[in-house]
Amino acid sequence: MRVILLGTGGSAGVPQIGGADGRGDWGVCDPDEPRNRRSRASIVLESAAGRRLLVDTSPDLRTQLLTCGVPGVDAILFTHAHADHITGLDDVRILNRIAGRPLEAFATEGTLEELTRRFGYAFRPWEGPGFFRPALLERPVEANDRLDIAGMGVTLFDQDHGYARTLGLRVGGFGYSTDVVGLDDAAFAALEGVDTWVVDCFQRQGPHYTHAHLELALAWAERVGARRTILTHMGPDMDWAWLKQHLPKGVEPGYDGMILDFT
Repeated sequence: MRVILLGTGGSAGVPQIGGADGRGDWGVCDPDEPRNRRSRASIVLESAAGRRLLVDTSPDLRTQLLTCGVPGVDAILFTHAHADHITGLDDVRILNRIAGRPLEAFATEGTLEELTRRFGYAFRPWEGPGFFRPALLERPVEANDRLDIAGMGVTLFDQDHGYARTLGLRVGGFGYSTDVVGLDDAAFAALEGVDTWVVDCFQRQGPHYTHAHLELALAWAERVGARRTILTHMGPDMDWAWLKQHLPKGVEPGYDGMILDFT
């Protein structure tokens, strides 16, 4: 299995809009370090057979797939319905054309309700022959479900996102926890024995209402005990070089285009 981190930034990305010259507000991040340039959070999981599961459709989806050389996907899982995780959905119509069929969209009932409210055209029955809009098939799921998606065994678990709930997931030795500020015992049980865990860590200074900050993420990492813990959904005070220098062994910052291979 292979995992590609398409995007590792927060909801506004890095740099954020603005800056003295209008070319971006980098915060404390060094603009000369390419790994500080972060698009919105999303990943692709690829099975040994070459089938792909896209997790979330960020506003940067088109650029992410092109930059990372992803030729198509077989299904989509939505962790939740916040804008930075769904508003690239219209680009799915090209993924439909590549697959030659509607794509299954796995999400909780609440997330599907929000998706169909905002993107109702994507969930209308497809009559063919072409794809001039996204074509998605609703697949309701719940936390604690164990599913086969794109030929991969996916375990879902519930996460506290402050004012909302999100889905975490595990596939084999890989775990993914974006957009989370609280994890319960069931979530830690789902992550038990995981080899590599990609986890939300928005800022060095904390706490934050809806996202883990560095101290909290490090405490979680110690409890999970993964061989590798990789930080994602990072904001403008999470400079890549500073993190590489100061993070404990086994914990590292992610970056857009990072590839994780599993045997």
